[in-house]
Amino acid sequence: MSTDPTPGVPDDDLARGDALEGLEIPDDLSSLTGGSSPDLVALVTQIAGAEPLAAACSLAQVEADVVATDVGAVAVLRDRTGDAPALAAAALSTLVKGVPLILVERRGEQLTMTRWSDGAVGDALAPGLVLGGAPEALEDLLTGSSTVTDLDGVVASSSISRWKAMRLLTAAGRRARKK
Repeated sequence: MSTDPTPGVPDDDLARGDALEGLEIPDDLSSLTGGSSPDLVALVTQIAGAEPLAAACSLAQVEADVVATDVGAVAVLRDRTGDAPALAAAALSTLVKGVPLILVERRGEQLTMTRWSDGAVGDALAPGLVLGGAPEALEDLLTGSSTVTDLDGVVASSSISRWKAMRLLTAAGRRARKK
């Protein structure tokens, strides 16, 4: 039986510290889990209905399934790879200026939420604070207890032509100005 504390590494290497030479410990440990795509990417908005948000997604060329909730419409993005979520948030928040949105990414049980406004990324938000007053359907969707297909009234952005999207958003803008 050997009393060597590190099998395979000569004692004189341990004394000089050569055994740990070149070893790098990253500051951000998320790189150790791989760069996999999120399980869910959603844009939570204050836009009142699913159809106006789907129209905005269509114009911004963002493919999403949109559903209305009590606090606003939510777009569940179809493309979750690479920088597609950030590009979608930037495009949509640029199109609907003055209406902030929250980009939600779920990887396993980890939720990250970031505020976007006028095409620019804002603060990271605490998921507990965002979900604190959220309707149960929204909470279930974001935490993975349900999927967008489980919800009623889903509108696919791909089902709205650019022409129809322009008409919908123009009409919605007129109604908003009259109020």
